[in-house]
Amino acid sequence: MSIPLLVLAGLAIGPAPKPRLVVVITVDQLRPDYLDRYRTQLVGGLTWLLRGGAYFADAYQDHAVTETAPGHATVLSGRWPAHTGIISNARGVVDLLAARLIGVAGPGASPARFRGTEFFDWLKAAEPNARALSVSRKDRGAILPIGRAKESVYWYQSGVFTTSRYYADSLPTWVQAFNARRVPFRAAGLTWDLLLPPSAYSEADSEPYENAGHDYTFPHRLPADSPLAALAFGGIPTMDSLTLAFALEGVRALQLGRGGTDLLAVSLSATDLVGHAFGPDSREIHDQVLRLDRYLGWFLQQLLVRYTRESVLIVLTSDHGVTPFPERSLALGHSDAVRVIPDSVIRAVNAALDSRIGGHDWVYLETGMVLVPDRGKLAAQGVNVDSVVADLATRLRAQPGVARVDRPADLAGKDTTDPLVRRWQHQIAPNAGVELVATLKPYAIWSLENLPIAMHGQPSDLDAHVPLLFWGRGVRRGVYRGRVSTVDIAPTLARLLGLTPSEPLDGRVLGEALQPVD
Repeated sequence: MSIPLLVLAGLAIGPAPKPRLVVVITVDQLRPDYLDRYRTQLVGGLTWLLRGGAYFADAYQDHAVTETAPGHATVLSGRWPAHTGIISNARGVVDLLAARLIGVAGPGASPARFRGTEFFDWLKAAEPNARALSVSRKDRGAILPIGRAKESVYWYQSGVFTTSRYYADSLPTWVQAFNARRVPFRAAGLTWDLLLPPSAYSEADSEPYENAGHDYTFPHRLPADSPLAALAFGGIPTMDSLTLAFALEGVRALQLGRGGTDLLAVSLSATDLVGHAFGPDSREIHDQVLRLDRYLGWFLQQLLVRYTRESVLIVLTSDHGVTPFPERSLALGHSDAVRVIPDSVIRAVNAALDSRIGGHDWVYLETGMVLVPDRGKLAAQGVNVDSVVADLATRLRAQPGVARVDRPADLAGKDTTDPLVRRWQHQIAPNAGVELVATLKPYAIWSLENLPIAMHGQPSDLDAHVPLLFWGRGVRRGVYRGRVSTVDIAPTLARLLGLTPSEPLDGRVLGEALQPVD
């Protein structure tokens, strides 16, 4: 017989109330060293969470293809890409025909490729009236933290927030009203200048390899044309402010937390755009993190005005890190820092196949993964696919900057103390159709022709190391040095809320950061 409530000495003692709102914030491309590097200048939400929460300083997106889609899919599923089915951005949420956007042109998107359940599904099973709101600049950033649930999911496209027909047939009134303010369009000619005096920034502001050699010094100005300004708006810090304002508007309109526990997932993407364009050691990323800190401070303050401190549970993490520009890494003595551009190798293999049997591109390389989607068709035409793959492996190994090329089957069962092996095992299921996996040397990056940006995507600590913070009731504040992964977030939240996951998870409960239950 269970006794949910005990009356002792005139006091009612029972289980702690569940939070009214679980808030999960994923900051795209936020490296944890930023929190240390700029710590003395952080006065807003980041420092507030660091001081009052549980901070895991050694947390990782512990899989190989450290991109936005795979990373976001781990955060609330508790499972590796090998089990969620989201193994790359290209094989993430794009759904051109079945999930067209509402009210605006752009690529359709849905969670059709996502497999299994997520935290919200477990919450919904326990509380049938539970609701979720997920917002982001990116479609994959909004969709994948929720999984397949058809909840309120919105992302930014061409100056407005929208969703796809996977979720709805029209935009609700509150979204239309927010879009009607036309904030990104009214930002035409807006200037992004430094938040603090120039003397507060130690980074040089004159690196010509930044931003493809154009507009790489402060101040930066948006185009004077309104539609162009709305397109460029996503790449400046103010995009995070707009996303957070949209999230708060949704919280109010949907009255989240009114009838039980609800979920708010927010993915902030300006750090990713700024990091790609200017690199992780730039004055621009420094200023972006300072502004992010202030925006988060305002956002969290607004939440705590609406909800008490005892009724909000917060998680902050990232989907991946980033590797510096090779030009900077070379200057610092990292001799293997090169841009690996495999386009000519892949073109040569496809040209040889086309000249023999015709058709189209048969072989693809996606962030180190070689795929042959039509292997059966090639074999039916008399092509020895294994020979083609072996030849491609030889060509890739000869590329400067490539450390190793493996067949996934050869990595199965290998010692997982090797982080490269472990992360590729976490990345690819046996039936994923991946023929080869290529790993680069330290500080080398995959690159595209005519796209000289800072990049992520490798199974390196530079790309995999992320911050992880918990804050709220049941959390034991402090700094924790043990190695953890983002797949640990969902099982830890489930324990805090007394939920039962619907399937086996890859993560564990981070019990060391939880208050003991009497």
